[in-house]
Parts: sequence; C-alpha cells; structure tokens
Amino acid sequence: MTDDADDDVAAEADDEWLARLREMRDEKNEFLASDPQSPLDPALRDDFDGLEYFEPDPAYRVRATVEVHDDPESVELTVRNGTAERFHRVATLSFTLPAAGGGEVEESLAALRAEGSAALFLPFRDKTTGQQTYDGGRYMDLHPDGDLGGIDEVTLDFNLAYTPFCAFADAFACPLPPTDNWLEVAVPAGERDPALE
Repeated sequence: MTDDADDDVAAEADDEWLARLREMRDEKNEFLASDPQSPLDPALRDDFDGLEYFEPDPAYRVRATVEVHDDPESVELTVRNGTAERFHRVATLSFTLPAAGGGEVEESLAALRAEGSAALFLPFRDKTTGQQTYDGGRYMDLHPDGDLGGIDEVTLDFNLAYTPFCAFADAFACPLPPTDNWLEVAVPAGERDPALE
C-alpha cells in the first residue's frame, strides 16, 4: 500500500470517528434534555441547549498498554456526599499525552471495576479540573471484549471523558478520583464544566 493510500485510510477512519463522536454528543444532549432519568432539574430542561465540549482532538485518542493485576487490590473511593464506594484495581493503563510545551508526557491510570461489573471505570483529574472542567473530576468507561488478561492494549479516548451526574444534581453520589489518577497535564478533550445556573 502506498503512503497516499495509507493517508486515505487514516483520513477515512478519522472521519468515521468524528462522525460517531458527534452522534454520541447529540445523543447525550437529547438524554439530558428529555429523558425521565436525566439528572437535570426539570426546571432547567426547557432552556438547556447542550453541554459544552472541547473541540474533538484525535491527539487525545491514545493507545494504552494494559498491565493486569492478578490479585486486584480493593480500594475505597470517597464519594462526594462523604461516604465511600468499594472498587477493585484490576489493571494499570499506561500511555502518553501531549505536553503543554510540546512533546509528550508519560501517564497512567488505575482501571477500577465495581463488584459484579464487566466495565472498567476510569475516574481522573487533570490540570483542567476545577477550571475548565468539573471540580470533582471526570470519568471514562471501557468495555473490553473478552477476558482482560488476554488484552495487551486498549484505546483511551479522552474525547469521551464525561462529567459525573453529581455535577448536575446533589441527589447523585459520585466517587472522586483516587490520587494515582491525578494526571500531571491538562486534557482539553471531552466535556467541559456544565456550569448550570
């Protein structure tokens, strides 16, 4: 395959990714505006015109190596209302992100799993937290196919980072990211602070 053909394939994949990302954002806004399970106060829904997002950026869609923990440590995350929720630290995901001054920086996130769940929960803070994004941090979810032990790499798309429901309503209890999931760089991707009034 020629370089031009490789570029065409990559551009097509980027176009598909961007179209799907925009579709997911539209679906999220529709859910918040009209679904009975929406965390938005009903009084705010008529005037709700969508969440604020960072511009889609493929630089924040990265490959991460997966280090599975054979004997997952049990961790308790503090919840915004003062209680705690128990998770298992089942893996560590290592990756690189763009650095503010150029180049890249190595980072990692603990991948957590709630009892009885197949999904991986990735709560995190970064240098946008409390400024451009919600002060309680943001979340990502991964749904790996098959046994985690058979997976060497996964794609982490920070463009899918979302704000926990407790940012929209006090009735929701949201686990806060553990300190080992505090990233040392800004991640200008995904949902911005909803700043609801």
